[in-house]
Amino acid sequence: MILRAFLPVTALTAGTLALAILAAFPPKPVTLALARLGADDDGTFTLAPFSLGNPIVAATPQWLHWPLPAAPTEESPAAPAEAPLETPVHAAYTRTVTLRAGDSLAALLARAGVARADAHAALASLKDVFNPKSIRGGSSVELAFSAAAGEDDIPRFEGLSFAPDYSRRIEIARADDGGFAATDWRPELTRALLRASGIIDSSLYLAGRRAGVPAPVLAEMIRAYSYDVDFQRDVQAGDSFEVVFESIRNEDGEQVAAGAIQFAALTLSGARKSIWRHVTGDGHADHFDDKGESVRKALLKTPIDGARLSSGFGKRLHPILGYTAMHRGVDFAAPSGTPIYAAGDGVVAAAEFSGAYGKYVRIRHAGAYATAYAHMSRFARTVAAGKRVRQGDVIGYVGSTGRSTGPHLHYEILVAGKQTNPLKVKMPAGPKLAGRELARFLEAKAGLERKAAELVASTAPR
Repeated sequence: MILRAFLPVTALTAGTLALAILAAFPPKPVTLALARLGADDDGTFTLAPFSLGNPIVAATPQWLHWPLPAAPTEESPAAPAEAPLETPVHAAYTRTVTLRAGDSLAALLARAGVARADAHAALASLKDVFNPKSIRGGSSVELAFSAAAGEDDIPRFEGLSFAPDYSRRIEIARADDGGFAATDWRPELTRALLRASGIIDSSLYLAGRRAGVPAPVLAEMIRAYSYDVDFQRDVQAGDSFEVVFESIRNEDGEQVAAGAIQFAALTLSGARKSIWRHVTGDGHADHFDDKGESVRKALLKTPIDGARLSSGFGKRLHPILGYTAMHRGVDFAAPSGTPIYAAGDGVVAAAEFSGAYGKYVRIRHAGAYATAYAHMSRFARTVAAGKRVRQGDVIGYVGSTGRSTGPHLHYEILVAGKQTNPLKVKMPAGPKLAGRELARFLEAKAGLERKAAELVASTAPR
C-alpha cells in the first residue's frame, strides 16, 4: 500500500524535475543528414530543426516533401531561376459552311464572326482570280482559323477555300505580311467515254438512272429528243435507249462530272432514232441525226423536264368554271418551282400578271411564231419585256397562280397570232450539214461507232 501510494508521487516528482531540467538546459536542435536517392556521395538533404527532447515542439513537426531540394553548398551553386514558359501553340481548325441562296461571301464571313477588315482584305485578294458575285447558293465554303492555346482572344481568320465547279478550286490564305493571297487551283482532269443502255418500263428518266446514267446527261438527252418526241405519248413500255457520254475524272480516277452526250439512240415502237454530237468548223456544237440534219428545231414541244401531260388541247370540262370550254394550250403537271425553258430564241413580249393566266410570259420568235407560258410561281430574274432569250434559257418556274387547281405549266404556241396545238404544229427544221462539213461529220460518226462498240463490255455503268 505504501509502495502504491508512493509511486504516483514519485512519477509526478520525476516528471516535474525533468521539465525543470529542460527549462534550465534546453537541448540543441539535431540536424539529420540523409543520403539523397540516386545522388552523388556529397549530396545531402537538410531537414528542418526537429526537437527530439521538447514534447511541445515535437508535437508540431514541419512536414517534408519528397524528393527534397538539395541545399546549396560551396560545391553546389544555387538552383537557377525558373525557365520562361514556352510560346503558346496555335491550333489550326476548319469550319465548313453552306452559302445560302441569294447570299454573298461577305455575308457568310460576317455570320462566321470574321473581323470586317480581314473579310474585306480576303475578298479583295480575289480581284484577279474569281468574281465573288458568281458563286452559287448552296456552295460549300471551308473557313480556316487558328487559336493560341490558353489564350482568351478571338480565333484568327486564316483563309477560305471553295470549288466553283469540278474543274477548279479557289483558295485564300493569310500571307506572311498579314494580308491575304488568292490562288486558282486547276486539278488535272481526264475524259473517258462511258456507255449505258436499258429497257424502258415506265419512263426514260427512271430507266436511265437505273442504268447509272447521271441526271444531267438524261436531262440533255431528253432536251435533245424533245423536238421530235412526245415523251408522254410516244414512249411505251418495252422501248429501249442507248447513250455514250463523257466521264470526267480527277487525278485519283474518281468521276467528278459528266460531260456532253456523244451519241444516243431511242428505239420507240421498233423505230430507231439516233443522234450524234458534232462540233462544226466555226466551233458550234450541236446534235445531228444520221444524215447530218440538226435535231434542233425552232421551238420545243415540251419546254419543261420530267413533266406529265395533264390536259391536252381542245374542248374540256373546265375544272374550276364547271362547264365545257376550249382549252387553247396544253398543261404539264410538275412540282412547284420546276424550271421552265424558253421554247426557242426570241424576244420577251410580256412578263406580267395576267388575270386567269396568273404570272405569264409571252415570247416572239422568228417568222410568225410565238409561245406563251402561264401560272408561274415567279419569273427568272433576267426575264423582262424587251429582253432577248435563247432556246433553253430558264424564264420562270412552275406555280399555281391565276385560275389554277394545282401547280402546272400552261403552254401555248401561237402561229400568226392563233393558238395552235403544240403537240401537232410542224416545227421549222434546223440547219443541215453539207459539203466538207458533212464529210467531217460522217467520218467522226464512223469513228465514234467503233469506240461505242468497244465500250459495251468494259465501261457500261453498273
